[in-house]
Amino acid sequence: MSETAEIGMMCCASCGTEEVDGVKLKKCTACKSVRYCSVKCQKDHRSKHKRACKKRAAELRDEILFKQPESSHLGDCPICCLPLPFDEKTSPLTACCCKIICNGCNYANQRREVKGKLQPKCPFCRHPLPKSEEEAVQIRMKRVEANDPVAIGRLGGRLYTKGDYKGAFQRYRKAAELGNADAHYKLSCVYREGKGVEKDKKKEVYHLEEAAIAGHTFARHNLACSEGINGRHERAVKHWIISAKLGDGKSVEGLKESYADGLVSKEDFAAALRAHQAALDATKSPQRDKAAEYEIVRSTLG
Repeated sequence: MSETAEIGMMCCASCGTEEVDGVKLKKCTACKSVRYCSVKCQKDHRSKHKRACKKRAAELRDEILFKQPESSHLGDCPICCLPLPFDEKTSPLTACCCKIICNGCNYANQRREVKGKLQPKCPFCRHPLPKSEEEAVQIRMKRVEANDPVAIGRLGGRLYTKGDYKGAFQRYRKAAELGNADAHYKLSCVYREGKGVEKDKKKEVYHLEEAAIAGHTFARHNLACSEGINGRHERAVKHWIISAKLGDGKSVEGLKESYADGLVSKEDFAAALRAHQAALDATKSPQRDKAAEYEIVRSTLG
């Protein structure tokens, strides 16, 4: 921010009142670029400030939206601390503590229990595993009552599968309010499909962006596709690069098409591919390889 702008920020943009003892100016919540001494002054100045405010607010939003997340929304396995792979089907969610444990750690724990003839327990919190689906439901509901965003989001998914779309929407919204990225993604789908709530394109995009900011690669890929359809190819490429660097294969395919069409430079394309491979390599471990081999053998034997 320039010195002139800093000085301007120290007085009310409407009446010019300076921020001195007894006078506390508040920033415009949208653009953060001007201040006001009262709500009245903010309303009086609205007509003059509206266009610049909207432009600056959009710029600030893009700064957040196009910042490369440190990891995907799945995060790391809480035991081995390696990034979780995208295939959630092979990374079970524990009912007791709602942690996603990687296949490698889950496999190692099962081997330890079999070898020691031990009672099956959660690999993370060591809580005894539920003996029935009814007991598992009771345990999950305790996590829901404790405001666990993952448990609430998963409950929303189960309700959605059963056709209770309004109930699912309420759970997704609650989980999103608690910061769950996948719930934001699910809300975007709900607003797109209009199940349990009226269709709303603006809210769909908002929740896609919130999920993408938190590292949800599916959400960011959808944003990229939407931008490409609307002819905003530069923004689409930015989204695909970010998602590809997190390890998303679909985004790599989007980048390949963009590269073939001359929409992304050779340097940016190569850098994205290197980062993509590095992200995939980071999810690998000897334990996970053994778990994958075991799954192949088991599926072959039936």
